Amino acid sequence: QVQLVESGGGLVQPGGSLRLSCAASGFRFSSYAMSWYRQAPGKERELVAYITNAGGSTSYGDSMKGRFTISRDNAKNTVYLQMNSLKPEDTAVYYCNTWVWRDYWGQGTQVTVSS
Repeated sequence: QVQLVESGGGLVQPGGSLRLSCAASGFRFSSYAMSWYRQAPGKERELVAYITNAGGSTSYGDSMKGRFTISRDNAKNTVYLQMNSLKPEDTAVYYCNTWVWRDYWGQGTQVTVSS
């Protein structure tokens, strides 16, 4: 079955960087687009970044543009999220997502930006 496993979260100071990874299994990874979402306490889940199946096209939420980069390695069945210039408002649980006849979500990884 489809499985998505995120890793790479943690505590980072404002202005710092983190790289999240999402290892996918159970489906033909190279055929499907992938996304990162995040959810902060008391807020709705929001789209962070999206990448097409071959990686040729990406899109980002407005507050992430210029700071975050989504990429994928289809040989490793992994999607990445490089986050730079992190701000306290980036604190959230970050989720990996794909749609294979229905939505699938990982368990999430906590990112905390604080001094």
